[in-house]
Amino acid sequence: MTRLVWPARPRALLALPFAVMLLVAGANMATSSRMGLLALYSLGPAFASVAGSARRALAVGATALALCMLSAAYNGIEGTSRQIAAMFAVLGTTAAAITAGAVRRRIEHELSDVRSIAQTAQRVLLRPVPTLAGPMRIAVSYTSAAAAARIGGDLYEVAPAPRTTRVIIGDVQGKGLEAVETAALVVGAFREAAPDEAKLAEVGQRLERSLNRRLEGEEFVTAVLVEVDDEHCVTLLNYGHPAPLLACADGTVVFAEPPQTAPPLGLAALGPDRPVPYSVSLHPGDQLLLYTDGVTEARNRRGEFYPLAERVGLLRHPDPEQALEAVRRDLEAYVCGPLTDDAAMLLLRYR
Repeated sequence: MTRLVWPARPRALLALPFAVMLLVAGANMATSSRMGLLALYSLGPAFASVAGSARRALAVGATALALCMLSAAYNGIEGTSRQIAAMFAVLGTTAAAITAGAVRRRIEHELSDVRSIAQTAQRVLLRPVPTLAGPMRIAVSYTSAAAAARIGGDLYEVAPAPRTTRVIIGDVQGKGLEAVETAALVVGAFREAAPDEAKLAEVGQRLERSLNRRLEGEEFVTAVLVEVDDEHCVTLLNYGHPAPLLACADGTVVFAEPPQTAPPLGLAALGPDRPVPYSVSLHPGDQLLLYTDGVTEARNRRGEFYPLAERVGLLRHPDPEQALEAVRRDLEAYVCGPLTDDAAMLLLRYR
């Protein structure tokens, strides 16, 4: 398994222990021995425990001990109880810094392994989608709220076929490993059903049956299933998910709302009806943006939701991937910080 390379620590943080010890040495030379500054050399190894390895903490401790002895000789207090107490303070702090450095390094290695596993899981669960499918160009953007793990409960998949292309985007209720497990179940069921079933509604029924065998209690998954045929007709099946955004070449922006609401996947037994397929037509230059609620429910500092319809101009970039990247950057700038929920976007562009 490939180990992740941790980013280099700032040079200022690595130089901090030596800077502190130099300040103590300067203060000791500028004052009399009565000030009792020798014990302050223990600040060097104390700050060394913040960054660096156990070996570095040992080197800083040795430097602090040498400076303590030189300062005692300079002040004429060699062999006194003041010098001995200061040296023991330096030795004790150095031992603590070495222990802290070793423990931190072990934790970093364990976290690196966990992140490697999470990235591998993401590549399996959310593998790269084809950039071309029939008349459509496709691009995907995914931002996890758990930035360290880079994986969450949002899902997407594209299944090209000879005459159609089927797409799913969804959002698992909840977070953490259980959400990831549920997302993997939905994506796996879609990969099996999409190429085999004749109708899009039958694909949805397969997903519903797979979830009912797995989910418990009130767990559910909102999702939109999309089918694009050779005649550029798009069929949608919405399971309680935010309506896709249709950006027309003439500048018209429409949310493709379903004719009637339907419960999410996993809650079909609670709803009166299953989702009804509905269609929209795409023309050259039109785009269909699928997204999760992490996009539209992102708020700025005033508590206002992200105005996705007003940002459609960002999708005009000739490269679909760069267009989604522009929306992602704009979204993060809008919330003035990291996202609090996973945000997935999938763009279908009629080329």
